[in-house]
Formats: sequence, structure tokens, C-alpha cells
Amino acid sequence: MSDEIKSVISKEDTFDKLEIRLGKIISIEPAPEAPKPAYVIRADFGKFGIKTSVGRFTTHAMEELKGKLILGVLNFGSRKIGTTISEFLCLGVQYPKKDSGEATIITPLVEAKIGSKLF
Repeated sequence: MSDEIKSVISKEDTFDKLEIRLGKIISIEPAPEAPKPAYVIRADFGKFGIKTSVGRFTTHAMEELKGKLILGVLNFGSRKIGTTISEFLCLGVQYPKKDSGEATIITPLVEAKIGSKLF
């Protein structure tokens, strides 16, 4: 693991261009066609609609994740993962003591409004 920090960048030229919104997982199922174990997540982002993502959150049981609030990047281009079109990037962090890429979701401490912007 590197302890080097990447070069300094402008918030206005980077972070402010990302559309990171709060969503709620409304359905979740295995993604059998994904190259590594993953889930297909459908999340409600309020006025931004219901969107699909494929993510490596399989250390969690599906029942544990359903109904949880998540943060998603909505303005990256769609990608095909296995047979599913992933429309947003569900944000997470490395799950402790698991292989690279296996993650746990990032969620707020309180019930916030669906569609709220991360800032």
C-alpha cells in the first residue's frame, strides 16, 4: 500500500463536476455473469430516477443491504458488466481483510432525503 498522496487538484475542476447523490437500495440480486462475485443493485435516487449498478458488495448478505441508503456517482458513463448495464457507481470502501475490490457501502448516519447531493 502506498503512503503517497496524489498531486493537488482543484475542487472546482474535479469534485464539483461529479454528480454524487443519495439513493436507497430497492432491490438486489446476484450478478452471475460478472467476472467476479458481485450484486446487481437497483437504487431509487428520487427525481434522478431508479438506476442499476453492479458492485462487489457480496461479503454482505443481500437482505442486509436492501433498504440501505447509498452514495452513487450518477454522471459516469454506463458500462456493461457481464450481461448488465451498470448506470451508476455505488461508492464503497475496502472490506476489512478481503481481496481488493470487495467493498462495504458508504451510508449516512441519519435518514437523509433521497437524491440529496454529497458535498
